[in-house]
Amino acid sequence: MSIKTNACRKLDSLHIKYTLHEYEWEEDQLDVDTVAAKVGLPPNQLYKTLVLRGDKTGVIAACIPGDKELNLKGLAQVSGNKKVEMVAVKEIQGLTGYIRGGVSPLGMKKSYPFYLHATVMSMELVSISAGRRGLQIFLSGPDLAAASEGKLVDIAQ
Repeated sequence: MSIKTNACRKLDSLHIKYTLHEYEWEEDQLDVDTVAAKVGLPPNQLYKTLVLRGDKTGVIAACIPGDKELNLKGLAQVSGNKKVEMVAVKEIQGLTGYIRGGVSPLGMKKSYPFYLHATVMSMELVSISAGRRGLQIFLSGPDLAAASEGKLVDIAQ
């Protein structure tokens, strides 16, 4: 497969092993359960990347297992904010270089403070967006932690 995204280039530069998995996607079916089923993994192995804005720090990103919900208060606390909120969908591409449904925790056009759910360290295999819709990267949880340089925290419920 000759598809290379910024996320792939980041992993290549770090000599981290990964595989790419393409799937058919539709605009109204970008949810975790649908994508997980299409790539053959349970939702807890699909890590979703969320882009938020803190009242003190500005833009931050978080990555959590697909079967969990982000704990906004917990993320605010660990990121030094009083509150955080999701950025508007229309802002995502301008901030990250990626579009909704294709936001990767790796290779964003700007480096934002990044928070990764700590359970990733116990995962032999996780899937993240490769940076475009219809393409997932499979790699180990510890490799994702190393590549993303994220702060490992408990930010999901």
